[in-house]
Amino acid sequence: MNSQKSTRTTTKNNTAVAFTDEERAAMKEHARELKTAAHRGSRTTKADGEKDVLAKIAEMAESDRALAERIHAVITANAPELAPKLWYGMPAYAKDGKVVCFFRSAEKFKSRHATLGFEDKANLDDGTMWPTSFALTGLTPADETRIGELVRKAAS
Repeated sequence: MNSQKSTRTTTKNNTAVAFTDEERAAMKEHARELKTAAHRGSRTTKADGEKDVLAKIAEMAESDRALAERIHAVITANAPELAPKLWYGMPAYAKDGKVVCFFRSAEKFKSRHATLGFEDKANLDDGTMWPTSFALTGLTPADETRIGELVRKAAS
């Protein structure tokens, strides 16, 4: 049974749209991120994004924080051209301003697993079907190697 509360809103054509409290919080975080970026303007640097991402990771529950720290290390080591940034309150990594991949903590959406996801900008196309997100409950050295390969390909 899903215990997430939703808020109902109505669109122009009177279609009901429901957002969970967690989704609404993520949208508010995204609005704050956009304001921060606008305030920084052209002065925004990769170091600013890195600082923001590391601060967000530090706020996470221990199990999510440990995963996020390793994911951050693997991504920055394998695709240094990707710029860390916050995206809907999640650590994300962008190329030319567009998010390529992101980490979503389990706690954020009250999920049983964290998620490593890839957006449309990721260069992962492989035939007519390929994975765009992965559930994470832990990381082995083999997992880290595979993530490194995926991130390098996604950023290419």
